[in-house]
Amino acid sequence: MRLIRNLLALLVLALGVRWSLQGLGLVQGSFMTGQREWLYIGLVTVLVGLLGLRWANRSRN
Repeated sequence: MRLIRNLLALLVLALGVRWSLQGLGLVQGSFMTGQREWLYIGLVTVLVGLLGLRWANRSRN
C-alpha cells in the first residue's frame, strides 16, 4: 500500500512540474503553454504531491 501511495504522489508531483513549466512557456506544444494560470495550478499541484509523499512516508509509531 505504501508503494501505491508513493507512486500516486510522485505522479501528482510530476504533473505539477509539467504544468508549471508549461505555464512558464518552457515546454511547448499545448494550449497551456505560456498561460500564467497553469503556472499557479502547477505549483499547487506540486505542493499536493509533496504533501502526498510526506503522508505516504510518515512513520507508524
